[in-house]
Amino acid sequence: MGRIGISCLFPASWHFSISPVGCPRILNTSLRQIIVLSILAASVSLLYFSVIIIRNKYGRLSRDKKLQRYLARVTDIEATDTSNPNVNYGIVVDCGSSGSRIFVYCWPRHNGNPRDLLDIRQMRDKNRKPVVMKIKPGISEFATSPEKVSDYISPLLKFAAEHVPREKHKETPLYILCTAGMRVLPESQQKAILEDLLTDIPVHFDFLFSDSHAEVISGKQEGVYAWIGINFVLGRFEHIEEDDEALVEVSIPGSENSQAIIRKRTAGILDMGGVSTQIAYEVPETVSFASSQQEEVAKNLLAEFNLGCDVHHTEHVYRVYVATFLGFGGNAARQRYEDRIFANTVQKNRLLGKQNGLTPDAPYLDPCLPLDIKDEIQQNGQTMYLRGTGDFDLCREMLQPFMNKTNETQTSLNGVYQPPIHFQNSEFYGFSEFYYCTEDVLRMGGDYNAAKFTKAAKDYCATKWSILRDRFDRGLYASHADLHRLKYQCFKSAWMFEVFHEGFSFPVGYKNLKTALQVYDKEVQWTLGAILYRTRFLPLRDIQQDVFRASHAHWRGVSFVYNHYLFSGCFLVVLLSILLYLLRLRRIHRRSPRHSSATALWMEEGLPSQKVAGTL
Repeated sequence: MGRIGISCLFPASWHFSISPVGCPRILNTSLRQIIVLSILAASVSLLYFSVIIIRNKYGRLSRDKKLQRYLARVTDIEATDTSNPNVNYGIVVDCGSSGSRIFVYCWPRHNGNPRDLLDIRQMRDKNRKPVVMKIKPGISEFATSPEKVSDYISPLLKFAAEHVPREKHKETPLYILCTAGMRVLPESQQKAILEDLLTDIPVHFDFLFSDSHAEVISGKQEGVYAWIGINFVLGRFEHIEEDDEALVEVSIPGSENSQAIIRKRTAGILDMGGVSTQIAYEVPETVSFASSQQEEVAKNLLAEFNLGCDVHHTEHVYRVYVATFLGFGGNAARQRYEDRIFANTVQKNRLLGKQNGLTPDAPYLDPCLPLDIKDEIQQNGQTMYLRGTGDFDLCREMLQPFMNKTNETQTSLNGVYQPPIHFQNSEFYGFSEFYYCTEDVLRMGGDYNAAKFTKAAKDYCATKWSILRDRFDRGLYASHADLHRLKYQCFKSAWMFEVFHEGFSFPVGYKNLKTALQVYDKEVQWTLGAILYRTRFLPLRDIQQDVFRASHAHWRGVSFVYNHYLFSGCFLVVLLSILLYLLRLRRIHRRSPRHSSATALWMEEGLPSQKVAGTL
């Protein structure tokens, strides 16, 4: 009968064969061999499952890395660990028109991927409060005494120095950025103020502070920084995930011949303050212009920049449109409106010989004020009396000429150039007056719906002022809503509606506007975008250090020794090998005496036969 023999490079005692007839001879092997085989199989299984566990573990870690970072931004309320040497710090001073504020930011060591941005967060003290301080007045108040500016700003820097660890001061960048108040000053006064800062601050503080770290930024820069800050908090600069739906195809500026890339869709911002209104959004495609004049204007409104640390990587190259419109804020618009109706009424009275609006008994009927409310306008020593009629539609109609639109294509307020917006694939956040108009009184903040907003605004305007006052006294409106808000809510609702739909040409059915005061329960300042942009090259230092270490000890990063699962499995295999070797030596030692006795017996039996043969 045939026989199958199986033999491996194992000890001799491991040889066995399987016969077609009968049971496999493996069953005839010793119990000790079967135990050893079982242990070896278990070891191999342990190694296999260790590898599977490791792969799943680190696979999940890599998949969850961005989610963890995303959640960290949402719930980032823990005190900053100032004892951690891997935490870095940065300081931004916002020198505004009414005061100056200092913001301290922090971030962990960069992860080494040149396509990732720094994970910058606002520093929090031991009480978990943001490290922020504000002083008054604005820095522009020292235009005639620039030598006092350093003393003025010193309390802010002392405040930051107390929170940033002393050993980190020399590597902590300090940026002093001045906005609206300084822009209106003559260049000579601006220069004198900045020179005093650049001269005195390095004498008293060890922060990283160079000539380029103190400047007056333009409205365009401020808008870009605000856009960067909002999108960073929203996670729009991170890599594409498998379940991402909000994507956009982008033609990279300066590389028209290269293929377009797909990345996360960024959000546009709308910000209506008391004096001005600003819009900022990404322009994903190369734009065309109706005329050379329009192209020249567009150059001042489009900003192209790379947020990445490597200029050769285009993943974080953005083209952003930013436009600021002075006089289009809520309060400034009301003032312009009152100036016009006052001038028109005076002129009409002169032509018709009437006294309309000049006495309380014959007030001017204002459709932009709540029903039956009384108000006054004071100009040039004259008083004009108003009474509200609460007609929202008529108010909108009267406000449309203030948009100052032109017939030229691709224009918005004041006929200013505006690139096309892909309304079907876009998202905008509305701040300040966009939020106050929808939330403080109407309680509709969040997702904007034009039809619901219009109905609520109409109902409010048409409600008698006495009823509105009664609701206010009963606390039915937002806690920070005051009588000024109630009085001009009708006007500002109509103004916001017209600016958004008529001025910026958003369709009435647009569904992707969110009005907000905060993002993820955090007030996002343009200073966050400023430090993100200005520290974008800092990761290169960490990346170069990582590359240096990797080139000398690459094997350490991939060696299985650093995984306790693999180490345990390999240790077990080595131990089993030693055990098997010892067992084999023992078996050989036991067989040696039997072999020697058998040889001696054969020799004893063979000698007599030789003697008999000799005698014969």
